[in-house]
Amino acid sequence: MRNHDDQSRRTWWTAWGKRAFDIVGALLLLLVLSPVLIVSALLIKLTSSGPIFFVQRRGGLNGAPFALVKFRTMRGGRVPDPKEIVPLEHPEITPVGRILRRSKIDELPQLWNVLRGEMSLVGPRPTLLDQIEKYDAIRRRRLLAKPGVTGLAQVYGSAMMPWDERIMYDVAYVRSCSPQIDAWVLLLTAWVVLIGEERAARRFTSTKYANTLNSDEIARLQPPDANLKPY
Repeated sequence: MRNHDDQSRRTWWTAWGKRAFDIVGALLLLLVLSPVLIVSALLIKLTSSGPIFFVQRRGGLNGAPFALVKFRTMRGGRVPDPKEIVPLEHPEITPVGRILRRSKIDELPQLWNVLRGEMSLVGPRPTLLDQIEKYDAIRRRRLLAKPGVTGLAQVYGSAMMPWDERIMYDVAYVRSCSPQIDAWVLLLTAWVVLIGEERAARRFTSTKYANTLNSDEIARLQPPDANLKPY
C-alpha cells in the first residue's frame, strides 16, 4: 500500500493543464448546449412558480465559499434541508425538475462557475459550508481540489450513496488526478445519464481507486452496506 500525505497530486495537469481544459471545455459545452439551456429555463419558468436558478453557498477549493448555480428543480419557496437525501421520487421535485435531475441538465449552469474559476469540469462535488465545519483531517482532503460539475462519486455512485462512500471517491480523485481520469469521468458521465446512476453504482472498495487509500483510512470512512453492486 502506498503512503500518502495531505497534499493533492502536483503535476503539469493540476498546475495549469486542467484549468486550460476547463476554460475551453466549458466554453464549447455552453455553445453546443445553449439550446438545451434556453429550453430548460423556459420550461422551469412556465411550469412552476419561483426563480429559474437555485443559488446556494457552497465550499470550494480549501473550503472557500462561493455561489453555486443550478437550475431549480424543486417547488419554489422550499427551504432545503442539508441533511436530507433527495431521491428522484421526492414529492417536492417538479415534473420538469425530475427530468432535469435524471438527465443531469440541472447541473449545466455550473459551467458558469467553471469559467469563473470556482469549479472544474471534474472534481469532488461542492459541499455545504456547515458540513465542512464538521470535517476531520481525512474528509478535509477532498477540499484540496476544485469542486467539479461531475466526478468519480457521481459516475460510480448514486443519490442514495452514503456521504462517506462519496468522500472515499473524492479523496481518491485528489490523489490520482490526471487528464486520463478526467476524460474517463466525462465520458462515463454521459454513459451514466443514458443507463441511470443506480445501474452504474459501485462500492468504492470494489474499484481500482481503493488502492489510493490505506486500510486505516478506509476503515474510518467505510459506511454500512449501501446495497451497491460490485464489479
